[in-house]
Amino acid sequence: MVYDPGALNASLAAAVGNDAELLTELRAAFLESATRQADLMSRARCDANWQFAASRLKSLAGSFGATGLMALADEALDGAPGDPVVLRKVQAAIEDFATY
Repeated sequence: MVYDPGALNASLAAAVGNDAELLTELRAAFLESATRQADLMSRARCDANWQFAASRLKSLAGSFGATGLMALADEALDGAPGDPVVLRKVQAAIEDFATY
């Protein structure tokens, strides 16, 4: 799956216009929250915790127009809790957003 970190920037720019400082703050908030949800997924020891963190990640991604990350959250919700392949994909997607 191809992730488009540019979609995040486009969504943020549409919301805040030319306010570069606010854009930077919102981007940082997105990355912090996405990282937190990925961490909670990696530490989930029961189905409910996995589902909760994956649902929160999906909601966050949807709010910011990060459709590729939404698809990964769906993959997590449809799969087995603690799936290391999904966790690696989620982490890689978040890192793509962080480095873009």
